[in-house]
Amino acid sequence: MDVLEAIILGVIQGFTEFLPVSSSGHLELAKAILGDTSVPEESLTFTVILHFATALSTLVVFKNEVLEIVNGLFQFRWNESFKFSLKIILSMIPAVIVGLLFEEQLAAFFGGKILLVGCMLLLTAFLLLLADKAKNTNKEVSFLNSVIIGVAQAIAMLPGISRSGATISTSVLLRIDRTKAAKFSFLMVVPLIFGKIGKDVLSGDINFMSSEITPMIVGFLAAFFSGLLACKWMISLVKKSKLSYFSIYCAIVGSIAIGYVLLN
Repeated sequence: MDVLEAIILGVIQGFTEFLPVSSSGHLELAKAILGDTSVPEESLTFTVILHFATALSTLVVFKNEVLEIVNGLFQFRWNESFKFSLKIILSMIPAVIVGLLFEEQLAAFFGGKILLVGCMLLLTAFLLLLADKAKNTNKEVSFLNSVIIGVAQAIAMLPGISRSGATISTSVLLRIDRTKAAKFSFLMVVPLIFGKIGKDVLSGDINFMSSEITPMIVGFLAAFFSGLLACKWMISLVKKSKLSYFSIYCAIVGSIAIGYVLLN
């Protein structure tokens, strides 16, 4: 992988992590188009690094909310901050369980599974279309809601299912306020990404090849700065009920991916 390819992949990750079009799905499609020949382990390492970059951009955009979560955990008082922190923790449980029990199976879905990506993009399109038709309310995220949204996040570990699209759509269909749904969706994934990075580093699963260090750094920076822009933009789009546009986009890209596989 050269520097230009790393920049392209980083920008794709930065925008698609927050826009409901599946960052993992687009990365797989981009790798196929660019002719990425990385072995699955190296390809997955680069993907994890890009996700780490967008997690950092989330912390920057939601620094006040993150401080509230941290303070809530250490106050040990039954107030709104503490309850919100518990909801974030609850939302993480389904993905943690799936990640720990089915890590090898999940890794097998990455590395050129274009047909799978195409089918999952069609599913994302359907979810976004349903969510865009739901009425907006001022409802808060409840403890039960956080678990249900967490299940949606676990399912979205498959490439092609948008994590933000699945979690925001599920939240909106549960009648949760759109702006609160978007913020919760972006915040709930941050601990998981940092946990994944820490686990892989400690276990030795992430190995930085000397020839890959520069592309990884460049890709990280591209993902971080594009993620800052996309995160702020997405909050505004969800609030204005603009998810149907992304539904159309996912349907088109998913159909092209499926057609490409079937015709070749």
